[in-house]
Amino acid sequence: MDPSKSPEKSGIEQRSPPPYQDLSGPLNAGYPPPGIYPNPSGYAGQPIPPAQYEQGPYPGQQQITVQPMVFVAPVPLAKPLPDYLGYSIFTMLCCCLPLGIAALIYSIFTQNANRSGQQQIAEKNSKTARNLNHAALGIGLAFIVVYIIIIVTSFLVKRN
Repeated sequence: MDPSKSPEKSGIEQRSPPPYQDLSGPLNAGYPPPGIYPNPSGYAGQPIPPAQYEQGPYPGQQQITVQPMVFVAPVPLAKPLPDYLGYSIFTMLCCCLPLGIAALIYSIFTQNANRSGQQQIAEKNSKTARNLNHAALGIGLAFIVVYIIIIVTSFLVKRN
């Protein structure tokens, strides 16, 4: 079967591409050959006049210079504040999970502030982490004491 007469392409006419044309031939008379362009001034042999104005501020205005950007690398604190990270992990796992998680977050914030040299932020986060850890430890110990009291009293009631 002839591929040009397949049923799928019966309504579409197949054309071959146009033949190669030489751009410098008689068909392109009036156009310059590729790579050679006419003088931009419009007149042959006449040079382009130099620019009358130089780039700069308008008359009566001061020239503005831009200062280069200065990057300051953060310097860690010489005496870093305590971050209570171990205490936070202990209170999170053993005492009171919600307050332990909050204390752990503030401990990490304290570490970041210590590394970036932010003394005031490190102090605030360190105190907050310490207070949350103390509260979590207190709540955890209170629950343990209450649990022991409940177990002992229920054991004594069953015994009598």
